[in-house]
Amino acid sequence: MSRFGKGKILNKLLELGPIFLLYISVLNEFDFNYLQLTYFSFNFPFILIFYWSLKKPEHLGYGLIFFAGVINDVVIGFPIGMSSFTYLLICGFAAYLKNITLRPSILKDWLFFLFSVLAVSSLSYSALVLFFQFKLNYLDIIINIIFTFFLYVIIANIFEFYQKLISNRDKND
Repeated sequence: MSRFGKGKILNKLLELGPIFLLYISVLNEFDFNYLQLTYFSFNFPFILIFYWSLKKPEHLGYGLIFFAGVINDVVIGFPIGMSSFTYLLICGFAAYLKNITLRPSILKDWLFFLFSVLAVSSLSYSALVLFFQFKLNYLDIIINIIFTFFLYVIIANIFEFYQKLISNRDKND
């Protein structure tokens, strides 16, 4: 008979960590204006979705990602489905990279992440401008893409540590 204790509950909660982070990040659209950091923004959901779709796709399901995109659209005021579309495109790029990569490396992941973010952002912002007549500040978008790109390496290393923590806990139980 299987033992059901605190360790198994904690392990399950740790495995659900990426899902919790995704939903917290889309519900909490944060801004650094109160810190007087006008030109500092990044897209944490892009980093999270790309990393976990590339390394451990079983931790984030496509349905959960789609629903997180709908929630993000409601929070930031985009047309319903735009963020879901971009999040699923990020998943598609990560799945493609996972299938073509023989030897994974953080540098290859990082450079492909830049290509993915550029492609997805250009598609989504083009759709917002062409179909929905949104007024966009292109400087803010460029700064967001640059910071998202540079922070990917740092956050990916944190996620790598988190992933090792989860696997070590599973081995000990």
